[in-house]
Amino acid sequence: MTNQFELKRVLVTGGAGFIGSHLCERLLDQGHEVLCVDNFYTGRRSNVAHLLARPKFELLRHDVTFPLYVEVDEIYNLACPASPIHYQFDPVQTTKTSVHGAINMLGLAKRVKAKILQASTSEVYGDPAMHPQRESYWGNVNPVGIRSCYDEGKRCAETLFFDYHRQHNLRIKVARIFNTYGPRMHPNDGRVVSNFIVQALRGEDITIYGQGQQTRSFCYVDDLVEGLMRLMATDDDFTGPVNIGNPGEFSIRELAEKVLAMTHSSSQLVFRPLPSDDPVRRCPDISLAQSRLGWSPTVQLETGLGRTIDYFTQAIA
Repeated sequence: MTNQFELKRVLVTGGAGFIGSHLCERLLDQGHEVLCVDNFYTGRRSNVAHLLARPKFELLRHDVTFPLYVEVDEIYNLACPASPIHYQFDPVQTTKTSVHGAINMLGLAKRVKAKILQASTSEVYGDPAMHPQRESYWGNVNPVGIRSCYDEGKRCAETLFFDYHRQHNLRIKVARIFNTYGPRMHPNDGRVVSNFIVQALRGEDITIYGQGQQTRSFCYVDDLVEGLMRLMATDDDFTGPVNIGNPGEFSIRELAEKVLAMTHSSSQLVFRPLPSDDPVRRCPDISLAQSRLGWSPTVQLETGLGRTIDYFTQAIA
């Protein structure tokens, strides 16, 4: 059991999103008080509806581009649309969410002396020339492309975190999250796992961009949340950034074929032009997470896909 004197008041921005809702649930299970903040641009109230009756859970509709005045001990800053369809719909607001949101949450952390974790992304590596990607790699990002609002917004947020750490001695943690999947993904978020599963279950064509030879690594959400919590619990001298993801590498076509087989779907594969600046390879080097967090993913792709397929079977019925 968690010692009552170790229980914390934890703020999770983007807490009604896919990853945020799972994080809120885990924190509550450990006995912490959780303030879930979301503006519901991509997050959904239904993701946390089952938590509303729990006495230590509070849900607040708020946009992190505006200041927030609360008293908390820890902050997980997850607020930002993460799928290309959503973050490219309003790219100016996406950049504001990453940059102004970071400034506001860092200001809050400074005021209340809270420890704060930034949910950064593998997108800071752009279309990487290093494979697999290590935290020491500075990336290969197009600063003026259609993905730049997300990529450069997250890179700027990392800059702000480290400047607040150096200038104000703020206790920070930075996690670079690689492709994550699982229950509560939005069925229309445009991410490859949800796209393929929803298309297969509906008997629609499976849309593959390019020839499907580009690779990704897929981390199940429970493993990802465990990594974030372990990072938050590290000593103050360890800031990251640290890669959190599954180093198992699969081509997009391999993923499509797995989904077809597991759903017993008759859908056909169709191929479309590759989007601008789409990375050719993406796979984390997790040596740092293994050595400093004692963390490695445990859920195999087939197991995680099975759970995600079960979720979508009910969600889109």
